[in-house]
Amino acid sequence: MIRDRGIGSKLWRTAVWAVTILFVLNLLGVIATVVMNSLATRWLGTWLPVDFTTRWYFSAWREFQLTEVLLVTFQVVFVVTLLSGLIGITTAYALARREFAGKRFAILVFLLPLLVPPLTYGIPLATLLYQVGLGGSFWGVVIINLVPSIPFVVLVMIPFIEQIDPRVEAAARVFGAGTGSLFLRILLPLLLPGMLAALLLVLVRTIAMFELTFLVAGPTSQTLVVSLYYAVFASGVRASQSIDAMAVVYMVTTLFWLVLALRFVNPTQIVARAKQSQAAH
Repeated sequence: MIRDRGIGSKLWRTAVWAVTILFVLNLLGVIATVVMNSLATRWLGTWLPVDFTTRWYFSAWREFQLTEVLLVTFQVVFVVTLLSGLIGITTAYALARREFAGKRFAILVFLLPLLVPPLTYGIPLATLLYQVGLGGSFWGVVIINLVPSIPFVVLVMIPFIEQIDPRVEAAARVFGAGTGSLFLRILLPLLLPGMLAALLLVLVRTIAMFELTFLVAGPTSQTLVVSLYYAVFASGVRASQSIDAMAVVYMVTTLFWLVLALRFVNPTQIVARAKQSQAAH
């Protein structure tokens, strides 16, 4: 492969690096400002705060009842991830192993919640949930988050399942393996990387999902991101340091799971496996 060393190529690479560096510096500047303000006693018109303290974190924890909010957040995330895995992996297996009329249409239907803006289907779904008495409840939050999460698991898992030779499963059944034994001993070890990829990304996605959760969350079913929104825009006077402390808690919570996801998931893994599956067919 011959690398273009012309002036146009050099200018293009320089522009790409300049934009990338500018974006990273801007992002780091915003994060540093929020973190620093969350630790500041007073910060008015100076490069650095007058002094630093951690009392805003304790104040935010009490004022915004973060113990209850975090508990609800983790409960919602756990249930959504579990149900998405059970339903999504089963559906993906059926779509990967069976040929039937309308299969392409079914896959397209699963793509829609990931392609269209969440509010497009979120508002009608939220209206329906309120009509059946689930609006403002824990299960209402779970159900509305399942709508984009299940298709995500299905579309991630299909390439992982398609790469497994069906003859491996057929041979296992010839030697007397039942459905449970086939899944636990044959499929599970082979699908584990894909399952980790899908479920960890669903977990991060659910923690960060604001639009859909906001539509149906009630006083006792708010996740951390919705509670942060109310802290910023609710009536009353609140110290900016206290709000930034809550923002840091949200940021650290999300980054923890994102880093954990990236520890087990190669971002190019899904695309690579999809290409391998297409090449095999």
